[in-house]
Amino acid sequence: MTVANPLLDFSGLPRFDEIRPEHVGPALDVLLADAEAAVAAAEQVSPVTWSSFVVPLDDATERLWRAWGQVSHLQSVVNSPALREAYNENLPRITRFGTALGQNLALFEQYRRLASAEQGDALDAAQRKVLDNALRDFRLGGAELAPEQQARFGAIKEELSALSAKFSQNVLDATDAWSLLIDDPARLAGLPEDVVHAARMAAEKEGRPGWKLTLQMPCYLPVQTWAEDRALRETLYQASAQRASEFGDPALDNGPSIDRILALRAELAALLGFASYADYSVATKMARDPAEVLGFLRDLAARARPFAVRDRSELEQFAREHLGIDDLQAWDLAYAADKLKQARYSYGEQEVKAYFTEPKVLAGLFSVIEQLYGLQVQPDVAPVWHPDVRFYRLVDAQGALVGQFYLDLYAREGKRGGAWMDDCRNRRVLADGRVQTPLVYLVCNFGAGSDGRPATFSHNEVTTLFHEMGHGLHQLLTRIGELAVAGINGVEWDAVELPSQFMENFCWEWEHLQAMTAHVDTGEPLPRALYERMLAARNFHSGMATVRQLEFGLFDMLLHSQHQAGQDSVLALLQRVRDEVAVNHPPHWNRFPHQFSHIFAGGYAAGYYSYKWAEVLSADAYAAFEEAPGALAQTGARFRDEILGRGGSRSAADNFQAFRGRAPSIDALLRHSGMAG
Repeated sequence: MTVANPLLDFSGLPRFDEIRPEHVGPALDVLLADAEAAVAAAEQVSPVTWSSFVVPLDDATERLWRAWGQVSHLQSVVNSPALREAYNENLPRITRFGTALGQNLALFEQYRRLASAEQGDALDAAQRKVLDNALRDFRLGGAELAPEQQARFGAIKEELSALSAKFSQNVLDATDAWSLLIDDPARLAGLPEDVVHAARMAAEKEGRPGWKLTLQMPCYLPVQTWAEDRALRETLYQASAQRASEFGDPALDNGPSIDRILALRAELAALLGFASYADYSVATKMARDPAEVLGFLRDLAARARPFAVRDRSELEQFAREHLGIDDLQAWDLAYAADKLKQARYSYGEQEVKAYFTEPKVLAGLFSVIEQLYGLQVQPDVAPVWHPDVRFYRLVDAQGALVGQFYLDLYAREGKRGGAWMDDCRNRRVLADGRVQTPLVYLVCNFGAGSDGRPATFSHNEVTTLFHEMGHGLHQLLTRIGELAVAGINGVEWDAVELPSQFMENFCWEWEHLQAMTAHVDTGEPLPRALYERMLAARNFHSGMATVRQLEFGLFDMLLHSQHQAGQDSVLALLQRVRDEVAVNHPPHWNRFPHQFSHIFAGGYAAGYYSYKWAEVLSADAYAAFEEAPGALAQTGARFRDEILGRGGSRSAADNFQAFRGRAPSIDALLRHSGMAG
C-alpha cells in the first residue's frame, strides 16, 4: 500500500519525485507527535534497558530526522519559493523539539541509570560510546540549567536555526540574482569553448542575444582564470565579493545576521559556563581547547608563510614582466597564476581539462574504490529530484548490498553552491537482526556537457569529486549498527575530513589518473609527459593556498574565542588576521564574511581549523600506502577496518593509532605540500 504523503513512507527509498511543499507540515504533524509520544514513554520505562529504552526512542526520532533531512536536502538542491516557505515555517518546530530533547532531565536520568546499571556492563563498545556521548550532549544541551535558563537556551537555539537558514538563503539568492549580458564576443577572449557555449545557451533560454555570465562556479571560475578582459574579471569578482552585503539588496544583507549570530552564540556558551563559544565548540572535538587550535594554526603559518611570500613575489614579478600588470589585484590572481603555471611547467588547467571526461572520471573513481576495498559501484534506479541526478549501489564481492548513493554533479539556479556529502539514511542493525543499509547524497556544482559531448572536469574538480566520495565512503562503509555512532555520526568534527582528504591523493597517482582520462575530442588518454608536468606543478603556490586556509581558520577561531561584539568589527578582526598570515589582501570592499556559510550556516563554527587539523591525519594515513606500494588492497582493508568501519564508535585518536601504530605526525603534510625543507 502506497502512503499518501511521501515523507511518511519509510518502506524503501525516498520518493523525491513526489515530495511537494504541501507535504512538509502534515508529515511533521504526524512525526513530531510520534516522537513526542516515544519520549514520554521513554521517560517512564522501567527497568531501563537498551531494548526497552534506546531502541524505541531511536525508532521514532530516526523517522523524524530522516523526513526532515529530505526536506532540508531539497531546499539545498531544488530551492523554490514554496519549498523555502514550507522549510522556514517548520524549522522552528524541529528546532524546538531537538532543544527540548537535549534538555529533558527525565531522559538524562534514564541514560544515567542505563550507564550505571548492571545491564550497562553488558553493552558493547559502540553502545557504551552512545551512552557516553548522550550524557555529554545532555550537559551541552542545557539539561542541567535552571528552568528559566533552559527557556532562554531554547529560544537562542531556535533563533540561531532561523538565522543560519536565512544566511544560506541570502547567499543563494544574491548569487542567482546577478548576471551580466555580454554583446561583444571579443570580451570573452580566453574563455574555454564550453563556457562560452553555456553562456550563449543561458542567454538564449531567456530569449536574449549575446552571452549571459553568472556567479555560478562553472562560469565564475573560468572568467577569473582565463578571461583576458581584465575589466570583466574585476566586474565578476566585485559582484561575487559583495554578495549578501550592504552593497546589494538590503533584504539580502547578511551583516546584521552575522552580528546577531555571534552575540547569540556567546550568550549560549555563557549559559553553559564556557568562557567562549569556541570553548563550547571544542568540547566535542579532538583538540583540547581553543589555545591548542590557535597554536597549531600559528605554528603551521610560521612554516608556510615564507613559501607564500615567495609565491606572491614570483607572481607579482611575472605579472609585471609578462602580462603588463603592475598592480596585481585580487581579480588577477587566478589569471596570472595560470599564465605563470603554463610558462613554468607548460601546463594549464584548460589543457588538462579536455582529458577528464565525466564517464572516464566516474569509472576511474569507482575503480579506485574497488582496488582499495574490493567493492563494486553499479548503476541503480531510484526516484530523483532532478533529471541530472544519478543513483548507484555499492556491493561486496559476494554481491551483497553495502549501501547506495545519489550523485548530483551540475550547477543550476536554485541549487546551493559548493560541494558536500550528507546522509539520507544511516546504517543500523534493526531489532529483528536485519541491517538497514546507508544511503547518502554526493553533491557538486560542475558544468554540464552540451551538444552530445560529455562534461569535462578540471583536475581541481576531479579532486573535489574524490573528496566528497571520501566522505561518502566514511558513511557507506561503516560496520557499526548503532545510529548515533555509525558512519560520521559521533566522529569528532576535526577528524571528519580525514577520509575525504585521504581520497584526494589518488587523483595524483599515474596508474589511477591515466585510467580516468580520455580526451573529449580524440579519446586519447592523458600523455605521460603532461602528467609529469602536472606533478611538477602539484605544489605550485601551495604556500599561498595554505596561508589562505589558515587565514579562514584563525579568523573563525578568534571570532568565536576573543571577538567582543560591539567593541570590534568583524571586518577589523579579519584584517588583523590577514596582517598576521596573509600575503594576498582583497580590496577593502570585499565582504567575505557575508558569504562564509561554513561558519554561519554550516557546522564549522569554531571548527574551520578542522580542514588543516584533519589534513595532518589524512596525509599521514596516506603515507602508510606510500610505504607499502605493493599492498594497496591490504592497506585499504586496514584503513577500512580501523577508521572507516569504526565510525564514531571509538575516538578518532584511537582509530588513527590503531591504523598507523602511532600518533599522527605533521611530516607527511609538509612533504606533500612541498614545504618540508
